[in-house]
Amino acid sequence: MARLSRRAFAWAALSTLTSAAPGAAAAARRPHRAATEMRGMWLATVSNRDWPSRAGLTASDQRRELTDILDRAVHFRLNTVMLQVRPTADALWPSPYEPWSQYLTGTQGRNPGWDPLGVAVKEAHARGLRLHAWFNPYRIANHTDPGRLVASHPARKHPDWVVRYGGKLYYNPGLPAVRAFVEKAILDAVARYPVDAVHFDDYFYPYPVAGQTFDDDDAYDAHGAAFSSRAAWRRDNIDKLVTETAAGIRKLRPGTRFGISPFAVWRNAATDSRGSDTRAGVETYDDLYADTRKWVLKNWIDYVVPQVYWQIGNSAADYAEVVDWWAGVARGTGTRLYIGEALYRAGAAGAPAAWQDPAELSRHLTLAGRYAEVGGHVYFAAKEVAADPLGALSRVAADHYRQSATPPD
Repeated sequence: MARLSRRAFAWAALSTLTSAAPGAAAAARRPHRAATEMRGMWLATVSNRDWPSRAGLTASDQRRELTDILDRAVHFRLNTVMLQVRPTADALWPSPYEPWSQYLTGTQGRNPGWDPLGVAVKEAHARGLRLHAWFNPYRIANHTDPGRLVASHPARKHPDWVVRYGGKLYYNPGLPAVRAFVEKAILDAVARYPVDAVHFDDYFYPYPVAGQTFDDDDAYDAHGAAFSSRAAWRRDNIDKLVTETAAGIRKLRPGTRFGISPFAVWRNAATDSRGSDTRAGVETYDDLYADTRKWVLKNWIDYVVPQVYWQIGNSAADYAEVVDWWAGVARGTGTRLYIGEALYRAGAAGAPAAWQDPAELSRHLTLAGRYAEVGGHVYFAAKEVAADPLGALSRVAADHYRQSATPPD
């Protein structure tokens, strides 16, 4: 009941905004912003989504594009960049464990002639931006042919580590050797560079694909005997990845943070009374085997950024409800809560009508600002920050980011 009453309060506040005189509404849209808050953006490199604009650019052109993106973040008074540095079991730094990413040169394993992660950290810090290094733990390739991987790739040296599923290749999270290798590959970057945080997104076990089975029978037979079900064993595998990565970060670089950005629905209330009042088709606990709620409650991570990529009033997953639920989960814990925002949906063809309104994102910040637990927002993604579709981010900056804010420690 308490959660519903807070949600009703948020709705009442929004109703006041829409019915008030224009001047009053504009003033109400600009609540006092904290001097310290997360204002982040994701910078995706997989499939050259955000950067580099295409594989094979010269090192100087890649560097220029990167600094232009950082400058664009500063323009909108953002203060943090989540740079994807390990998109497909590869690296955007000279890793001794994994090949150079194909998204740099077009050829996996080819040296691009510069150190993108090292430069990104330096250039971000020079602009007052924090740099969070974003890693995908288990995805190997967006195809199913190991022969297309560079000959030295660990997945070719250890074919027993690999699972084909949904048209992609994945490392098997159920193998302790895989988990140890993934952690070693990630922590190499932490040891080399003064990154401000290590960041995971929503990819743990892969999203379900109808009619297909993730074949981990052998791993389950070898390592799952102590668990009540395969699902419980899979969740424990991901729990171990999270806790061991956190411990490794603390040991190598104390003060560097660890954050995760999960799909925003842990479980629907119809599945579990502790879940959110949503009707999402995916639940992280049951489908991705990621017990995101537990990670927050147990303070295993420093921050969580649920991807609340729905509009206010969405029938299956209402932005207002999902933010309210996460605020309740984070309340009283040591885990900071930031909200992942779907800037990419602003003005997008086929997106619901709310996303054709340049004020939708600004309303999100107004609503979330009613919760003391919400410490900021992160926008997907850099390409849209540069393009500013519908002027939606300009509207956010005008309504909420009129002054700069210090990134959270």
